[in-house]
Amino acid sequence: MVREIMKDPIFLAQKSAPATAEDSAIGQDLLDTLAAHKDGCVGMAANMIGVAKRIIVFDDEGAYTLMYNPEIVKCSQPYEAEEGCLSLPGIRKTKRYRSIKVRYQNLDFAVRLKTFTGWTAQIIQHEIDHCNGILI
Repeated sequence: MVREIMKDPIFLAQKSAPATAEDSAIGQDLLDTLAAHKDGCVGMAANMIGVAKRIIVFDDEGAYTLMYNPEIVKCSQPYEAEEGCLSLPGIRKTKRYRSIKVRYQNLDFAVRLKTFTGWTAQIIQHEIDHCNGILI
């Protein structure tokens, strides 16, 4: 189900709770909502649709990837980026890393560890910031 985009900065600034298997419908709503905004958005976190759970979805080179409880466990090669967000107006500067290693749970809630680089790494960092209540 496509959901409305949350724009309340007070809600968005709260840390999200861990996701559980009972949250799989939220994951699907997040996928549906990202697909509905594909022309102007490459990633979303669950709090962007009003659910304070650690769930993200992003465009991974043309296919959507869903992660439950993502956590960056290693990062390297810092740089400064400019980013926008559907939830907040404007563009902001932020520090990002060209390479990140992420521990997360997949659709079956099996733990995975994967390295991402470049643009995909930047998208994931932005969405994990949302989970941590960090507004960009």
